[in-house]
This record gives sequence, C-alpha cells and structure tokens, in this order.
Amino acid sequence: MKKYFLIIVGFALFMAAFLVGLREFAEAHPQRQWEFQSIDTMKYSRDISQDRLRDPSFVKEVDNQVAAIAKTGATHVAIATPYDGEFLPMMKLWVRAARRNGLKVWFRGNWSGWEGWYNYPRMSPEEHQAKTREFILANASLFEDGDVFTSCPECENGPGVNIHIEPNVNQHRQFLIEEYGIAKEAFAEIGKDVRANFYSMNYDLAKAMMDPQTTAALDGVVVVDHYVADPRALASDIQEIAQRSGGTVILGEFGAPIPNLNGEMTPAQQKEWLEEAMKDLVKVQSLKGVNYWVNAGGTTAIWEENGRERPAVGIISQVFKGKFGGK
Repeated sequence: MKKYFLIIVGFALFMAAFLVGLREFAEAHPQRQWEFQSIDTMKYSRDISQDRLRDPSFVKEVDNQVAAIAKTGATHVAIATPYDGEFLPMMKLWVRAARRNGLKVWFRGNWSGWEGWYNYPRMSPEEHQAKTREFILANASLFEDGDVFTSCPECENGPGVNIHIEPNVNQHRQFLIEEYGIAKEAFAEIGKDVRANFYSMNYDLAKAMMDPQTTAALDGVVVVDHYVADPRALASDIQEIAQRSGGTVILGEFGAPIPNLNGEMTPAQQKEWLEEAMKDLVKVQSLKGVNYWVNAGGTTAIWEENGRERPAVGIISQVFKGKFGGK
C-alpha cells in the first residue's frame, strides 16, 4: 500500500512540476498573431512633447499609457518624439516606460526641420542623413535588440513628393535607399540588432514607388500608413501592395474613425469597424505586423483621455494574443 502511495505522490509532484514548467514556457513564449504588434502614441509622445518637457506629472501619464498598451499583447510601442536634442529627455521617458513594461520600441520620430515642426528651420536631405547617423552613434543606450528605428516616417511629407512625376519619385526612392544604408551601418557600428527599414508611406506612394527592385533594396519590407472607409479594403489593399512590390507588408498606421472617411462613430461602432477589418487582416499571409494609430488623444483613440478603455481595446487584445474569434 505504501508503495502505491509513493507512486501516486510522485506522479502528483511530477504533474505539478510539469504544469509549472508549461505555464512558465507559455509566459515566455506567448501566442501572437504577428511578430510585430504595436500601438502608436503620437498624440502624446510628439504633439505635446515640447509643452510637457518640464512637467514632472507627465511621468505618471506616460507610465500609465505604456502599461495599458503592454497589457494588450503588443510587442512594441510606437513613440513619435522628435530626434532633436531638445526632445531627448522626453524620448528617454517613453523608452524607460517601454522597458519597464517589457516592450520594444518603434521609434517613429523625425528631425523637426524635415517638416518644419515647432518652427525649426527646414533641412536638406544631406543634413537629414548626416544627423541621423550622428543620432544613432551618440545614443546607443536608447536602443535594444528587437527595436525598430524609422529615421523618416511618411518621409514624403517633407519635400512633397508628386507621385505623377517620375523623376520626383525616383529622387525620393534614392533618398530612402541611401538613408536606410546609413542607418543600417550605424546600428552595426554600435552592435545593436535594430530594424531600420520600416519607412512608412502613404498607400498611393507605395503603389508608385515600391517596385521589386526598391523593395529588395529596403530588405523586402513595405510599410504603409493607410486609412479607409470600408474596413474590408485594408486587406485587399495590402495584398495589392505585396503583389506589386514582391515584399512583405507592415501596416504602419490604421484606425477609425477618420471623420472625413468614416464620419462620426460611437465606441461600439468603432469596435464593429475594427472587428470587421481584423476578420480579413488576420488571413493575409503577406502581412507581418500592424501599428494601430492611435492609443489616445485622436479621433481613432481606443482609450479615453482619463485612461478608460473603449471596447476596441478588447478586439486589439484578442488579435494580438492570437485569440480573435473572428478568424
């Protein structure tokens, strides 16, 4: 009898250890829909960054927002803080919050002079490239392996690229390829495995510019910032870009409602729109990641200004954790 008792106890201990190990493995290897899953903070990390530079209470706001994003199953948080020295303390604030919450960072800022933010003087493409290299080399401690660094998101907004003028498109194409080479080399110099080829652009420019040769020069990735009225159009548009470019696609910005596209939406209608979009997006094999724009502060926000979740957060969380029932 004692022998059987010991066998039962031993088996129970084995099963307990097995279940603990299984739980620890699941926690270390969470189920995900995509390798790259991000939520954008632009309205707070960029738009009010200068005003809040000397506001000590902003630390708590940043911590709360990033913690909420981490709970969705995101792998990255996108921060849009400018790269100018004035804003470096703000950038470090967001990066520290990301690290505390186990998130990688998608740096989606730019030099303020590229688009003339905050009354900075306009800069040339050559100056942009030189400053980008200097920034990476001087701030190695900001970056971790697995981060993404975009030196120039929606870069076409600076020079104003006309997609109907081929020399204009060719010039912009060459600029991005050179810029990527500079950033890629700089990250190799500081020994950080950071992806620098997520050059987000609008859908029309992606169709005009991202041919197979250009896509290959950017190591096979096309990043599209795309807003649509019909949620089902997102998947079909992504498939078109993938086919034209021969690459994989990251949805760099998407969300609803955009008033001139979607009109006004209640939180319930926003959830329904997002759920409809996700039904098709999760089936697109060429789609390797998404960045929902924006967490709070804009018309597409999925959190209220007071931090309360809108129903759309639940959809995002289900998708990011690989538990979306709409598949």
